[in-house]
Amino acid sequence: MATTIDIVSWFVYLVSAVLFVMGLHCMNSPKTARRGNTISAVGMVIAVAMAFIKLFVEGFVSVVAVVVLIAGIAIGALAGVVSAKKVKMTDMPQLVSVFNTVGGGAAALVALNDILAQETPNLVVLITAGLGVLIGSVTFTGSLIAAGKLQGIRWVKKLSLPGKSVWNILFALLMVASLVMLCVFPGQRLLWSVLTTVFALCYGLVFVIPIGGADMPVVISVLNACTGTAVAMSGLAIDNVALIVAGALVGAAGVTLSVLMSKAMNRPLMSVLSGGFGSDASAASAGEGPQGTMKETSPDDLAVQLVYADKVIFVPGFGLAQAQAQRELADLGELLKEHGVEVEYAIHPVAGRMPGHMNVLLAEANVPYDELVDLDDVNPQFPSANVALVVGANDVTNPAARREGTPVSGMPILDVDKAQNVVVMKRGRGKGYAGIENELYFEPNTQMLFGDAKNSLQSVIAAVKELLA
Repeated sequence: MATTIDIVSWFVYLVSAVLFVMGLHCMNSPKTARRGNTISAVGMVIAVAMAFIKLFVEGFVSVVAVVVLIAGIAIGALAGVVSAKKVKMTDMPQLVSVFNTVGGGAAALVALNDILAQETPNLVVLITAGLGVLIGSVTFTGSLIAAGKLQGIRWVKKLSLPGKSVWNILFALLMVASLVMLCVFPGQRLLWSVLTTVFALCYGLVFVIPIGGADMPVVISVLNACTGTAVAMSGLAIDNVALIVAGALVGAAGVTLSVLMSKAMNRPLMSVLSGGFGSDASAASAGEGPQGTMKETSPDDLAVQLVYADKVIFVPGFGLAQAQAQRELADLGELLKEHGVEVEYAIHPVAGRMPGHMNVLLAEANVPYDELVDLDDVNPQFPSANVALVVGANDVTNPAARREGTPVSGMPILDVDKAQNVVVMKRGRGKGYAGIENELYFEPNTQMLFGDAKNSLQSVIAAVKELLA
């Protein structure tokens, strides 16, 4: 029979779950995203507090354990606040990956404890908790590798995996087999739960190692979905409504976002996760590449084009994040708007290194939300743009995507080449992640401005101010 604390806790967890749903709904729009974060955070605080109170009332924890729990919560909260406040916006993908690591690891530990703490766990507990251990462990190591790749840690970037398909299949079979054995032989659950954990940790490594940096937005989204699923499985195992709903929301959102982004790249999700994009073979199939030479321009010449334009479209990419030039781009946009120039920012769904990377980056620079225009809405506007300024975006602007037989064939791109004039800011003459030349750079209406994007934008801003003085 349910006790009073059981009824109260169920109701409180339900309230928390409703707040999670409301918070997620608010994140549909950038204008209400902050409110959504706040609402979700309140829901989480309520859920944690209720779990704490329930444990104390039911006598499951001693006074010493309460002190340890409070210390753990305080340390975790402090670490989260400090890291979130101190991390640069350009490093946000790494932070998201680290949070995925922590979330997956925590879910795995909760599920593992539930398996080992019960004297005779039933089959439902073994299945749900076992899945929590498996998925959480995969997320833990996979997110660690993803964070290392994004951070540019040399030894992580140099990791390679010959015969990647064999290793993926091997560890996938081993971890699933161990999970099955855990459910069939619960008396040996310590052995099989440990083996499931070890094989899942190994699978997380071999899963992410072959995947390149340009595919990290999809990988992060998939790992985020895994974190949510692991949390939901742990919630089912310990019968916690808040964990079930929170995990299900994160998992569903992550899966949906992963599918949408893979469609935006015109590649099956499994192709992205197999790490096959940008291989030497696919690059070689593109042929010799575009003919002609790149035409260079100068900051002064670009300033003249911008000042006398009626409409300018900025196209940000990962190069903007690398150069940390988002504020300079926003300042240039403000200068032009004050002069009466219409300014918009074209956002490709997979530009950057995490979902919404460009949106977050430009939001930090206080670019108005209504000036951020997605691919479908901005493409019809390029023909009317006097200047399209590309800052650090490569493959997502390559006209070769419109032809068959190239590594980017069929990928939806920003129709930058249809603008009246195109200027590309680029550090050097290197190729994009797909391993082929960008045909945009050789178009007759395209000019190149080589150098660090931040320095180049500062020079352009100075030249624009001189013209407007």
